[in-house]
Order: sequence, then C-alpha cells, then structure tokens
Amino acid sequence: MLKVVISGASGRMGQALLEGIFADDELQLHGAIDRADSPRIGHDAGEQFGRVTGVKITADVASALADADVLVDFTRPEASMEYLAICEKTGVKLVLGTTGFSVEQKQQIAAAAQKLAVVFAPNMSVGVTLLINLVQAAAKVLADGYDVEIIEAHHRHKVDAPSGTALRLGEAAASVLGRDLQTCAVYGREGVTGERDANTIGFATVRGGDVVGDHTVLFAGIGERVELTHKASSRATFALGALRAAKYLADRQTGLFDMQDVLGLK
Repeated sequence: MLKVVISGASGRMGQALLEGIFADDELQLHGAIDRADSPRIGHDAGEQFGRVTGVKITADVASALADADVLVDFTRPEASMEYLAICEKTGVKLVLGTTGFSVEQKQQIAAAAQKLAVVFAPNMSVGVTLLINLVQAAAKVLADGYDVEIIEAHHRHKVDAPSGTALRLGEAAASVLGRDLQTCAVYGREGVTGERDANTIGFATVRGGDVVGDHTVLFAGIGERVELTHKASSRATFALGALRAAKYLADRQTGLFDMQDVLGLK
C-alpha cells in the first residue's frame, strides 16, 4: 500500500485529496501537513469525514514525511520549494500541482528530479491533459491564418494569473507553432493597442465567485472559430488525477514527469 502525505490538508484541495485517499484501497494516509497557524493543527486528519485515522495534522514537515512514499502538494510556491528541498534529502517522491512558480523555481524542480521522482503539472485533471493534446493537434492544422487566444476563469481566492493551466495550454500551442511563449504572449490589452500581431498568443483572465476552473483555447480565423473548452465543476477531478500520479511514481525512483506521462499520452 502506498503511503501518502498531503500538504495543505485543511484547504479545499487538501480535503478533496483526503477524501480520494479514503476511497482508494491502494492508498494509505501517512501524514497531513498544514500551516503552523491553522486551527486544525493537532486534529485527526479524518475528523471532518467522521473518520479516526490516527494521523494528526502537523506543521512539522520532516516528521510527517518520515517513512513516507510520496507527498502530494497543492499549496503555494514558497511552501512547495521548502517541501521539495526536504523530499530531495529524504527521497520521498513528489506530486506537485502548485502553480505560480518562477522560471528559476521550475529549474530547481527539474534539478531535484535528478535525485527523486516528480510528477509536476499545473493541472492534474485527466480532461485537461487530453485538452493539451487536442490543442497541439488543432495548432498543427490551424497554423496559418488563425489567431490563438486563451481565456480562463477561476474563483476569487486564486492568487496567480494567468493560471498555470492557461500557460501550459499556451506552451502547447506555441511549441507546435514554432513560437516562444516568453516573447509572444500578450497578457492584457487596454487603450489603443493597434492591430493584433498575428504571431502573438493572447490571455484573458477572469476571477470571481467559486469558479473551480474554466479554460478555453480559441483559434479565430476568417469566417470561423474553433473553440476547445474544459470546465471543472469539482476539485475531485484534480484530486483523483493527483492520486493517479502518486501511483504512477510507485515504481519510479528519479525523473521529471507530467500528466501526459501518467496517462500514457506521450
């Protein structure tokens, strides 16, 4: 049985991950981590589900990871980098769904993956992983005469924009079109902007309410539009994908993987 540790255990994603573990006979909750100021510190991780697991929510990362197989982390970049350093020292594998990393932090994650196995993806949903492949397929056919725009919407509490998923979709299109997203992305338009540069990829961001996550990639040509859309109605889809990724790492010791690897789409 795979021994799993959840970070951010009291948060929305943490709760979805815990529920997923409790429903899976192949997984065992080994540890639960949260911020030191969380009111849930010291409580049983299964309490809100009416379960007694014997696993107390703690801020002591090292003790939570002791003898664990894999850590699943959907928190924030600063916390994730601390977890990464400890995983690198202890050999605990890592499923990383946090978004908002800098280029330098992504390089550090890649370097750590030379010592431990990491699944790193901005979105663990099976549907979004398929969407990435569909975007690449569409970009091959619609390479000439079609403008690429990416529209995403998330809940009011999300702190980074555009979403990591939107950026990954942009990277998918750019890679097929022979463009560098770092130089061709347009993240906002205001005022007199002039005509659209055909080589750009645009991003539009919406934040509000309790939207779990909507993403649309628009290929706009003359006389027609092709729209590829994914809408998430529950965080359970991300949790189930992340736990599937944890199982994927069971027999892998090192390497940097994404959800396309997990689903065998590469």
